[in-house]
Amino acid sequence: MAGIRLFNVHYVWEDCVSMVLGALIVLTSWTVGDVGSQTVAINAVIVGILVLALGAAEFVDLHRWEEGLETACGLWLIASPFIFGYADAGTLRYWHFVLGAAVVLLAVLELRQDWKLSNAELARHSTR
Repeated sequence: MAGIRLFNVHYVWEDCVSMVLGALIVLTSWTVGDVGSQTVAINAVIVGILVLALGAAEFVDLHRWEEGLETACGLWLIASPFIFGYADAGTLRYWHFVLGAAVVLLAVLELRQDWKLSNAELARHSTR
């Protein structure tokens, strides 16, 4: 039964993982090295900073809209190779797809955990 509880309560480690994913997204442009254009690198930095900031915001004060924005960031990162035209070459596309999918999965899990909580319960959770 302990395994079931793991997916029903919003834990602090989830917010920390969100922040780590955001940092990894920012770093992919420099670590992978096959960035085709400056626009791709700037996109990765912006999305990474947003995911990092949203993870930190969840850590401090929990709101449902934060998970919604994280989901949107993850979906944008998944779509970025097709939008910016680097879907057919390089390993950066794989990194962005995997990291985007991880952000979406984590955000959906957190949203599911917080969906039925009242505003008072969300506020109580934020004071951990």
